Amino acid sequence: MKKLFCIIILTLPYLTFAQPAAKALEDDKLELKERYQVMKTNSQTYEDYKVIKEFVLDGFWKITLDTISRKETQLVEARQKITGLQTELADSHQQLAQQKASVEGITFDSEHISVLGVHFGKGVFLLIAFVIIAALVAIIIAVTARLKILQGTVKDRAQVADSLSHEFEEYKRKALERQTKLSRELQNERNKLVELGRS
Repeated sequence: MKKLFCIIILTLPYLTFAQPAAKALEDDKLELKERYQVMKTNSQTYEDYKVIKEFVLDGFWKITLDTISRKETQLVEARQKITGLQTELADSHQQLAQQKASVEGITFDSEHISVLGVHFGKGVFLLIAFVIIAALVAIIIAVTARLKILQGTVKDRAQVADSLSHEFEEYKRKALERQTKLSRELQNERNKLVELGRS
C-alpha cells in the first residue's frame, strides 16, 4: 500500500499538471506560438530537457496539423478570392475601356459632322457653310443686280425702239403727206399742162 501511495503521490503532480496543460492547449483563442509556450511552461524539466506527456505532444501535433490545414484552406480561399477579384478588375477595366471608347465616340460625334463620308469639326463645318451661304447670297445679289441692269437696259432699248418707231411713223406720215401733196401738185401741173395743151 505504501508503494501504491508513493506512486500516486509521484504521479499526482503529473496528472494534475498535465490536465491544465491539455486544457490550455485546446483553447481555441490561443495561437500556435502561444500553445507552444503553454506546453513548454507546463512541462516538467529534467536537467536541460523538458519532459512532455505523449498525449499532450500528440494533441499539440494534431492542433498544429489542424492549424496548418486551416491556414492552407484560408490560403486557397484567399487565392480564389484574389483570382475572382482580378477577374472582376479585368472586367471592370474592359467595361471602363468600352465606356471610354463610347464616350469618345459620342464626344467625336458631338464635335464632328459627316458630309459625304468626310468628317468635319462643327466649327469648320459652320465656317464652310457660312462661306457657301455668303457666296450664294453674293451670287444672288449679283444676279439680281445684273437682272435689274439688264431690265433697265431692255427698258431703255424698248423706249428707244418706241421712240424710233414713233419717229418712223411720224416720218412715214409726213412722207406720205408730202407724197400726197406732191402727187396733187403734180396732178395739178399735169392738169395745167393738159389745159395749156388744149388751149
